[in-house]
Amino acid sequence: MWEELLIDSGLNEREVRSILVLGSNPKMKASELAKELGTTRLDAYNSLSRLQEMGIVTVTADRPMRFSSMNVHQAIEHIIGMRKQQLNRLVEGYDEISKNVTKETKPKQVTQRNADDPRFAVLKERGNIYSRLKKMAEDSEERLILLLGQYGILHLCRNPEALEAVNNAAVSGVVCQIITHLDKRTIRFFNELHDSIEVRHSDELESLGFVKDGIEVIQYLNIEDNPVGRGKDDAALIIESPAFAESHVNLIDTIWESAVMFDTAVARYTDNQINDPLRLTIGEGSFLKNITSALGIDDELPDEDTPFDPDAFFAAGNEVNQARKKLTEGKLSNLQVLGIDIALMLRQIGNRIGREIAFSLRSIEHDIEFLDEMMDWWEYAGLGRLEYDVDPNFHVRVGLNHPPVDDPDALPMWEMDDGIIEGALSARFSKDTHVAIQRLEGSGVPDDLWHYIIHRHASHSTELSD
Repeated sequence: MWEELLIDSGLNEREVRSILVLGSNPKMKASELAKELGTTRLDAYNSLSRLQEMGIVTVTADRPMRFSSMNVHQAIEHIIGMRKQQLNRLVEGYDEISKNVTKETKPKQVTQRNADDPRFAVLKERGNIYSRLKKMAEDSEERLILLLGQYGILHLCRNPEALEAVNNAAVSGVVCQIITHLDKRTIRFFNELHDSIEVRHSDELESLGFVKDGIEVIQYLNIEDNPVGRGKDDAALIIESPAFAESHVNLIDTIWESAVMFDTAVARYTDNQINDPLRLTIGEGSFLKNITSALGIDDELPDEDTPFDPDAFFAAGNEVNQARKKLTEGKLSNLQVLGIDIALMLRQIGNRIGREIAFSLRSIEHDIEFLDEMMDWWEYAGLGRLEYDVDPNFHVRVGLNHPPVDDPDALPMWEMDDGIIEGALSARFSKDTHVAIQRLEGSGVPDDLWHYIIHRHASHSTELSD
C-alpha cells in the first residue's frame, strides 16, 4: 500500500496521515489538520515542519497559514528522487576519494554556533518536564523561579526528585521564588517546601514555567485539563537564551512586587476573608504641574543658572505662602486641584468590597441566587435598592439612597457604592469568557441610576444559570 511505502521511506505515521489528508483537502489550517488527525496543534505543526523541509508540503502566507500537500503518488516520487540524489552524491564522493582525485573547489564557509545563540526544544509529558526542572535546580547557582499556576505545586510534589532538587537548591543558598495561584485544595502541599523558599500569590498569573539564573526558561505550551492526571498531553518549550530570559525575569519581577505574601493569601481560606493589601490609584498626570499651578507659580523651571534677584525671590515667596495656606482648608476640591482623585479611590475600595462579597458567596452555584443574596445585603446595609430584569436584556438596576450631588466638596461615597456592584459582578463573572458586563447610565432618578448589562455570547444560553 502507498502508506506502507511512505513509512518505509522514513516518515512516521502522523506524517503519512498528514499527506493523505492534505493531499485531498488543500489549504487547511494547522488546527483543522490537528482535528482530522485527532492530535494537538503542536504535534500537527511538528509534522508539517518536517514535511515542509522535505518539500512535500507547501504553506501560504495567510493569517492563519494554510497548508497543502502533494498527493501520495507525487510524494513517493519526490522522496525517490531525493534519495537518488543523495545516493548519487554519496557515490560521487566515494569515487573521488577512492581515486584520490583532487579538485579545486570553493571552500565552504563553516559557521560555528555561538555559545550565546538561542536554542529551543520541545518537551512532552509532565515527567520529562519535571526531570528537566530537576536538572535546572541542580545546576542553578543564583536564582530559581517557579511559576506554578493553580495546580503546579501538586505536580511538583508528585515528582519527589524534582521537589528534592528544588529544596536542596534553596538550602545551598540559591534564591528560590514561587508565584502561584492559591487553591484551597492545594495549600497543604506548600508545607513540603523548604522554609527559605518564598511563595507569593497572584490572581493575574496562572501560567506555568521555570527560570534558572536568567539563562534558561521553560514555558508550558499545553497542560491537560485534569489537574490530577499524569500529564501525558503536557508540553513545554525550553528556551536557552540570556536575552529572552532577562526580559522574562523583568516581567516576573513586576508581577512579584504586586503579588500577595503567602500567609496573607492563605487567610482567604482560613478566615474566609480577602486580607490582601489594597493598592489604590490616587490620580494621574503631572503632580509637579498641579502643585505649581495651585501655588500660582507660572514660570517654568530654568534650564540653566539665572542671576539671583532677592526682591523677586521674597515677593514670590509671599505669594506662594498665601496660596499654600488656602490648600490647608478642609475641602475635597483642594485635593482635586492637586490631582488626587478621591472618586477613583473610593470606587477602587468599593470594588474590593464587592470582590469580598462575591468571595464570601462563592459557594452559591446559581447566578440568580447569588444576585438575590447581593440584593439582600445591599438593602440591609441601607445603600438603596437593587433589581434585575430581563427586558430588553438581562440587567441589574442600581438605586442609591444617597445619589450623586454636584457639590465638589461632598465626599463622593456614591462612587464606592457603585464600585461594590461593579466589583461583585466582575468577580463573579469575569472568569467566564462567555460573559461580558457593560455599565450604562439609567434614567437618572435615585432608584434607576445605572444598569449593569450582563451579556452571554450568542452561542451560549441567553439566561443566567438558575
